[in-house]
Amino acid sequence: MVEFAIVAPLLLLLIFVMVDFGRVIYTYITLNQAVNEAVRVAIRDSALLPTYTDVESAAKNHAVDVSLANPCVGGGPIKTSGLPANHGWIFITDPIDISNLPSPVETFLPGLENAPGGQMWAFDNGNCSATNPAHNHAPLQVTIVYNFVPITPLFSQFVINSLIIKAAAVYRTEY
Repeated sequence: MVEFAIVAPLLLLLIFVMVDFGRVIYTYITLNQAVNEAVRVAIRDSALLPTYTDVESAAKNHAVDVSLANPCVGGGPIKTSGLPANHGWIFITDPIDISNLPSPVETFLPGLENAPGGQMWAFDNGNCSATNPAHNHAPLQVTIVYNFVPITPLFSQFVINSLIIKAAAVYRTEY
């Protein structure tokens, strides 16, 4: 009994850490699949060009068991702060380097805010950048930023709101 009392907490901690590690890998793979499918929808050429809703729906349909939302109609700017626990945000932007993403907000260069389907958003309300219609095979990037919170109590105290999973894919438009 004494040996079990000494070893049991370590075994339980090891099991929970393994479960959390599996959840991280699952979430990462799911988000990568979702961004690839979403950007494929964003760049396709057809009689009805894709909308933000089409791209967001494609990402959500392929991100099984992962909660995604779009905080900003129009795609950007990409934010890494303020994410709810175990939720992700979808962004549709010009290609940017997400590995060097500034902490609070990513800003665009003037004239580089391409939208899928050539939709024109002619305003900037402070939360979303105005977007320009994509044309001439402009590159579009779909990015998902996800705030992963582990279920292991001890582990989650050390990484709360700091385990951000980012997935992005860039394709050129067909229109």
